[in-house]
Amino acid sequence: MSARLGPRARVWGGFLLAAALLLGVAPAVLSDFRLNLLGKFLCLAMVAVGIGLAWGRGGMLTLGQGVFFGLGGYLMAMHLKLADAGPGGVPDFMLLYGDGTVPGWWEPFRSPVVTILAVLLLPAGLAALLGLAVFKRRVRGAYFAILSQALAAAFAILLIGQQKVTGGTNGLNGFRGFFGYDLSDPVNKRMLYYIAAVVLLLMVAAVRLLMRSRYGELLVAVRDQENRVRFLGYDPALVKVVAYTVAAAFAAIGGALFTPIVGIISPADVGVVPSIAFLVGVAIGGRATLLGPVLGAIGVSWAETSLSESFPSFWTYFQGALFVVVVAFLPNGLATLGQVWRRRRGGSVAGSGDSGDDAGDAVLRDAPRSDDHESGVHDPAVSGRHA
Repeated sequence: MSARLGPRARVWGGFLLAAALLLGVAPAVLSDFRLNLLGKFLCLAMVAVGIGLAWGRGGMLTLGQGVFFGLGGYLMAMHLKLADAGPGGVPDFMLLYGDGTVPGWWEPFRSPVVTILAVLLLPAGLAALLGLAVFKRRVRGAYFAILSQALAAAFAILLIGQQKVTGGTNGLNGFRGFFGYDLSDPVNKRMLYYIAAVVLLLMVAAVRLLMRSRYGELLVAVRDQENRVRFLGYDPALVKVVAYTVAAAFAAIGGALFTPIVGIISPADVGVVPSIAFLVGVAIGGRATLLGPVLGAIGVSWAETSLSESFPSFWTYFQGALFVVVVAFLPNGLATLGQVWRRRRGGSVAGSGDSGDDAGDAVLRDAPRSDDHESGVHDPAVSGRHA
């Protein structure tokens, strides 16, 4: 019966099933501890959704998403520490490591509104600036991956070196409240889980709309035929910047929710190793699919937690073996397992509507000729009107 359903019905059916599992089944069957743990995994999945867009659709190997995850997490942590200290108060770690005064650039984060705006805008703005600087110079492939990874390493080193204002290697922790709600209350912890679940579902829906839009087709075209897209009058750099900025915003939101759910944010959560771990989950789940990055991130995080409890010294070997097996036998990720099964049974997976392989051809066929434009730089949203 499922084989007769169209691709849109399958996608939204899966979305509704995920919503039912996250918002109904999980809170009913999981203990408070396990539910809080799942909330942590959902925050990591938010980063994976953005990576799926930037890497899976845009071909940008983003090895530095820990930077934006950390920015969101630390911005939220700054507000929580200031709120715990009270009006005009000083966070406890500043009394221990510093001179007992709050830096001027910390003061605006006493406001919840400023904090939320900063989480949404600062990482995204930084990503847009970095993207313009990098993509305008046509840096891509391994060079972009190395550059983004170096950025993550530098960011972690910076956090460790500024102990008086970032907590150093210990990070920021010991939060007592979240926008006026007591974090020691299990009801409020459940509220945080529901917020994370709803935000993740909204992100998945937003990426779905982007993938099916004119911009989504253009992003795939840039991934597959960048020079040809440039010849047709589009600016591939702007197309990449949009996807990179969205991925950064998603990572920052995930970091901001991760901080109160887990109760700590530290350099260990934002450096090179976490950035690679984000990528591994996306690769295992299926980077070019809609739900693959989410399932991969949650599955890998759950496996890490479960296996490390029983085999604390061997978890990394399990992780490596899982990655090798998936890459060797399912190079497109676990999310394509059903397609492989149908293909082996003689079914056709052509026209699934979500692989993106035909999207690039479509936009290249329908793209306006370069001599129809006065300028070679166009906004993807505006360019869509020429289709």
